Amino acid sequence: MNTDFYGKTAAIIAEYNPFHNGHQLHIARTKALCDAENTVVIMSGNFVQRGDCSIADKFSRTRMTLAGGADLVLELPLPFSCAGAEKFAAGGVGIADALGCVDYLSFGMECSDIGQLLKAANAVSDEAIKSELDRQLSDGKSFAAARTEAVRSVYGDDIAEVICMPNNTLAVEYIRALKRLHSDIVPIGIPREGAPHDSEQISGDIASATAVRHMIAEGQLADAGRYMPEYTFHELEVLINEGKSPADINSAERAILSRLRSMTREQFGRLPDISEGLENRIFDCVRSAKSLDELYLSVKSKRYSHARIRRIILSAFLGIRREHSESLHYIRILGMNEKGKKLLSVAKPKLPMISSYKQATALPQEARNQYLLECHADDLWGLMTPAVQPCGMDMTAKLIVI
Repeated sequence: MNTDFYGKTAAIIAEYNPFHNGHQLHIARTKALCDAENTVVIMSGNFVQRGDCSIADKFSRTRMTLAGGADLVLELPLPFSCAGAEKFAAGGVGIADALGCVDYLSFGMECSDIGQLLKAANAVSDEAIKSELDRQLSDGKSFAAARTEAVRSVYGDDIAEVICMPNNTLAVEYIRALKRLHSDIVPIGIPREGAPHDSEQISGDIASATAVRHMIAEGQLADAGRYMPEYTFHELEVLINEGKSPADINSAERAILSRLRSMTREQFGRLPDISEGLENRIFDCVRSAKSLDELYLSVKSKRYSHARIRRIILSAFLGIRREHSESLHYIRILGMNEKGKKLLSVAKPKLPMISSYKQATALPQEARNQYLLECHADDLWGLMTPAVQPCGMDMTAKLIVI
């Protein structure tokens, strides 16, 4: 991209579930640190990495994101948004690189030195740790714990501690994904401020998205409003009054259990993140589980984390198979402002760009299938809101332009 013509562009990969003060601060800090004229957000759709539904639909969250300082919002495809850190990062970085106009990738980090993240990314990619990783896995450790100990044995405590923290874990995977693509995009780390990731703690006017969601789920939107911009509060207020938020995966519990009970061992075996006969364990547990929580707990073990099990169960319900995250097929635009529109005019995308169902139908068959998988999943998301939503919303929704 000719930055003299239209300025530098920074990308952020996010869920914004929902968009809160910490997210607004990260966008502002990114613009300042990168001297970025344009900000692109690659955002998860209606399902997120922890194996859950988003609290509000992706188009409403797109409006929040544009109001919060983004110029262009793109969708992170479903098979990547519901995946573990490596696949999640691969999808987001792949979209950023394929857009053809991104100079920087900005992300949160718990450490203060991005040099430590670069060393950690090299460490986890080093073949020297492979044999130790295999040994740790054979002892029954989870992949994350085994990799940490393998890195510790070769690179020492400092680097091992870097990859233990959730934001750092994703940051390391973003850096690795950029290297695999030989991308010219420069990684930029923004030290995380306020409440820790995925905690109920609150620091000043910043709470984690987990804490904000909990308040909203408990009917305490006014309390949650202290930790989100006014435009997010009003967007959620309208959605809640219309019965469109907060979405709760447990609202579809019987539908999910029904789907799981109809699946064969072989079908479980084709799900993402299945290994070492885990499909047999899930198949057996499904036969007796009477709730999702009971199912998660019965499958979970020292080796298989709760988050991994949730993602596998969600993938089974939505119809995501292992091969769906092998490649990206298109770039989907969810929303933009005038700057975003101008940015697209100078972009050099490496993938087809779409913003409507009509454009999706003109794609090659494999790409159409991925788009239809997204539409199917969003129809199922409509079962998780307080008032059941009709099918077809994803096909008829209009591009958000402000």
